Amino acid sequence: MNIEMSKNHNTAGEIRLRRALLDTTPRGLYCEEGGFYIDPWAKVERAIVTHAHSDHVRYGCTHYLTAMSGVQVLRQRMGSTANITGLDWLAPLDIQGVKVSLHPAGHILGSAQIRVEYKGEVWVVSGDYKTEADATCKPFEVVQCHTFVTESTFALPVYHWKPQIEIFREINEWWQQNRENGRTSVLFAYSLGKSQRLLAGIDSGIGPIAVHDSIHQFIQPYRDEGIALPIVLHGDDTGTKIVRGCGLVIAPQSTLNTDWLNRFGPLATASASGWMQVRKTRNGRLAQRGFVLSDHADWQGLLSAINATGAEHVAVTHGYVAPLVRYLNECGIHARPLATPYGGEQTDVEGGLDL
Repeated sequence: MNIEMSKNHNTAGEIRLRRALLDTTPRGLYCEEGGFYIDPWAKVERAIVTHAHSDHVRYGCTHYLTAMSGVQVLRQRMGSTANITGLDWLAPLDIQGVKVSLHPAGHILGSAQIRVEYKGEVWVVSGDYKTEADATCKPFEVVQCHTFVTESTFALPVYHWKPQIEIFREINEWWQQNRENGRTSVLFAYSLGKSQRLLAGIDSGIGPIAVHDSIHQFIQPYRDEGIALPIVLHGDDTGTKIVRGCGLVIAPQSTLNTDWLNRFGPLATASASGWMQVRKTRNGRLAQRGFVLSDHADWQGLLSAINATGAEHVAVTHGYVAPLVRYLNECGIHARPLATPYGGEQTDVEGGLDL
């Protein structure tokens, strides 16, 4: 068990040593007192899951705990036989004397920050999060804590998001222009989260919309949670005929240059991702255009969220770890890296621009 130096002082002014409430192990972030893992990297008996993206959950765990609103999307990922329990927002749960509660992270449907408290020590594992609210999930809520575990996917000052209403206006104008030119608009986006956010934000009155089957499987779980999404077509022969030359196709990046996608031609392609802030079209290898729309916090969003928690210690993972750790320490916040198998900032999960 790791020992950390705490900034908490007693009345005598002495610095006290405390045992880390969560430890990094070969299977993931582990709470020994509670006997559970958070977003484990391997099969474990008890997993508390921030959200259903593949870099935060593993197949084959004996039991999963996640936010109630995220149960259906997690089950789509883990299979119908998976043992999944949903927990309401902010509802306290006692696990072997450890107090656990889930708080909205604003990333995708059901995305949660996990608050863990034991003997007065409070840690919050934020998972992935963004600070701008959108129509498809509960907005991010600040949770006060002693130690905050934060992502750093876009932890560089160059990443600064424009308001999403401006991005959706750009997408609608692009789609409308393509329709006038007799071209099918294709938006590449991750199947879970980004695609549903696009559907909720675009002007569906411009034309018909088709989605790839990997996206279609998540449409109903979103609707069941009260998220308003437009009518969408399957990318089958019927859907292709209706959409070709006037409509919009939303699909994962892996469909580029496939026979399935080429049936919708002629095409105008674009990617919706935070990476488009600096990568744009990657010299045309991925798409003809890029829209900067991310489900992760930008540089200022990360800093504002971290500061708002009041955390004395910050553990940084998933992305541009070193720059954020250095900056926080320069600002007087004790920060350190937290290694995971997904620490590289160049990683696009499952081959798609999900960010």
